[in-house]
Amino acid sequence: MRIGLYGGSFNPAHAGHLHVSRTALRRLRLDRVWWLVTPGNPLKDHGLLAPLEERVAQARALAAVPRIAVTGFEAGIGSRYTADTLRWLVRRRPAVHFVWIMGADSLGSLHRWRRFEEILALMPVAVIDRPGHTLKAPAARAARAFAAARIPESEAVTLAGRRPPAWTFLHGPRSELSSTALRTGA
Repeated sequence: MRIGLYGGSFNPAHAGHLHVSRTALRRLRLDRVWWLVTPGNPLKDHGLLAPLEERVAQARALAAVPRIAVTGFEAGIGSRYTADTLRWLVRRRPAVHFVWIMGADSLGSLHRWRRFEEILALMPVAVIDRPGHTLKAPAARAARAFAAARIPESEAVTLAGRRPPAWTFLHGPRSELSSTALRTGA
């Protein structure tokens, strides 16, 4: 099984999340994508965060396609950090080939995530292009730190089977949508 893990607040989930998931499914030849709806991103203001159950339900309604599953299980395992969640999954599903999926905007701040090096050591990472980040993201601190682990986009289909650290940057059509803009009406 080749499963993409796409974590975030999904506050709210929107068509851009579907776009990223469909891109990953197609370009990485994944069997499934799991949306990991976080109880709360430690780097974001929780004051604007809708309740977890509401965000999970809204994401499930949006992602009502067979190859995308939505879960809020991080709250149940008491995980606040991506590295903890990924370690938990890798231990419990050793036969699954996981790929962490993130937008290029997140790559720019990845160095601020707790134990970001561990994330890249636990599983391959696919970075999906986002407007305004095509040139900035590959020059980000985390991208530079793991430059030797970057694989060419033309080999992205091999990512799920690669030993970490391995990552790729996927270019293509980009979605302008963002949860922040949807919440603020921008």
